[in-house]
Amino acid sequence: MDAIQWLLFILIVQIIHFAGTWKLYVKAGRKAWEAAIPVYNAIVLMQIINRPKWWTVLLFIPIINLLMFPIVWIETIRSFGRNSTADTWLVILTLGFYIYYVNYALDVKYIENRNLHPQTATGEWVSSIAFAIIAATLVHTYFIQPYVIPTPSLERTLRVGDLLFVSKFHYGARTPMTTVAAPMVHDTLPLLHVKSYLDKPQLPYFRIPGFTKVDRNDIVVFSWPADTVRQFFKKEKGVRKPIDKKSNYVKRCVGIPGDSLAVIDGYVYINGKQLQLSDRAKPQYDYALYSSKGVSSKLLEKVDATGYDRKYIINSLNQQQLNAIQKYVRGYRQRNDGKLEVYTKYTGIPQSVARKNAISMVEETALKRIVPLTDEMVEVLKKESSLDSIVRIVEAKGVAGGNIFPQSPDYPWNYDQMGPIYIPEKGATVSLNLKTLPLYKKIIRDYEGNTLNVSGNQIIINGQATDKYTFKQDYYWMMGDNRDHSEDSRAWGYVPENHIVGTPIFIWLSVDNFNDGILNWKPRWDRIFTTVNGEGEPVSYFKYFLIALVAYFVGSWLWNKKKAKA
Repeated sequence: MDAIQWLLFILIVQIIHFAGTWKLYVKAGRKAWEAAIPVYNAIVLMQIINRPKWWTVLLFIPIINLLMFPIVWIETIRSFGRNSTADTWLVILTLGFYIYYVNYALDVKYIENRNLHPQTATGEWVSSIAFAIIAATLVHTYFIQPYVIPTPSLERTLRVGDLLFVSKFHYGARTPMTTVAAPMVHDTLPLLHVKSYLDKPQLPYFRIPGFTKVDRNDIVVFSWPADTVRQFFKKEKGVRKPIDKKSNYVKRCVGIPGDSLAVIDGYVYINGKQLQLSDRAKPQYDYALYSSKGVSSKLLEKVDATGYDRKYIINSLNQQQLNAIQKYVRGYRQRNDGKLEVYTKYTGIPQSVARKNAISMVEETALKRIVPLTDEMVEVLKKESSLDSIVRIVEAKGVAGGNIFPQSPDYPWNYDQMGPIYIPEKGATVSLNLKTLPLYKKIIRDYEGNTLNVSGNQIIINGQATDKYTFKQDYYWMMGDNRDHSEDSRAWGYVPENHIVGTPIFIWLSVDNFNDGILNWKPRWDRIFTTVNGEGEPVSYFKYFLIALVAYFVGSWLWNKKKAKA
């Protein structure tokens, strides 16, 4: 919606409010015209229903106002004696229009000093829940949001199963653009699996001022620019979603507005110099491990490596045995000798499961295995005499990879070799021709809302032929620390400033086997209650939290005991 459409929308809302309440304003001793003045009418209404004036602010905060409107409707009719359960349901189910009936059809009297406390236990419970949801939604939307790491794109800096608190106030909270949405959920309603919002009306982008800007090396949560799916992990085509309802991604910012970025042999270069990552960053690259004796999985477990495959040879399986191992299996193949090759992820098939189901199996140790490793892991493995060599896998320059930005044959790039690429800065102007257009066409058309056509050698933007373009907002380049296993800006390009959500600040829980069900979770005690940012090895504050918790309960017990004796 543009500015004129929003003014019309606000005008219509004010007319609806005035028409439905002016007589009630008069019965409460106010003037009829006071129901027609935007903002002022809300302040007056708070006085009529005997609620604090600061409630007015909540009526103008997107998403929060959706929760406040029903409360104000209920409070309004109760201020005029309509206290029954039927009245309450009628005003909610008619989206407030029951007030018209009270305003025009009923001879009601204003109750100036009505009791504001719920008259029943149920009413008390509902009131408490309502305001708890409002408070939680306010915090969730504008300050701190819980987030979970579901994929290994930042392994081993942030690990699958890390549950985070994400700060929205560091960069400044992005106010919701989607005005009608369910609170405390993202794009899908749990259990129902339907979208949790209405596409219209949409507010223009606005960000509350923060106290820092996105910088290189920051770990950033953002709305995935390429998101066209209704549900995360379920791919489909052609679904258009509002910016703030796109799936949330978390990556490391490696390029900021104005940078010239290149990826050379898998390493990021900014303005011609290799990017130095923070000391807490633990980037991984794929390595080929060679051994004439076979590369043992126990060797990989020793360095806590993940992301590799395992292969088992099993003589035969009946249906019961197959069912027992099915959740561990990624695939299998029948060999010519009748035996079965079974493939699993790095966690393998537990020996306890094999014994319990009388499965005879042997893990095959390949002479060559591809494993994502950090520098520290590589240094440890180099000391292993059973390994013949360790070689980092690097794609050659000039060999085009699959699904690589900008998806143009003019740019034969791959994950290890690309660029240089200019990261657009707000107000900066670039030259446009048929060669450079693929780099910026998504920005021009999708992120900044222009029409874009090509006629022969001419580029036409908003109906005008041009050879340059000036950017309307800043852009960033995001990459995962698990460099060879991260879908990031190398696949879908720039992240617009209006897609930035926040930055992770704290890991409050971390578990292994996160995607295998809660019964299989194993706490990573050394990661629980650790900070994400900072220098040096993360330190867990979990034990200090437990000490403080015990001290609080003991102190409360002693205090209450002392009061009872007094």
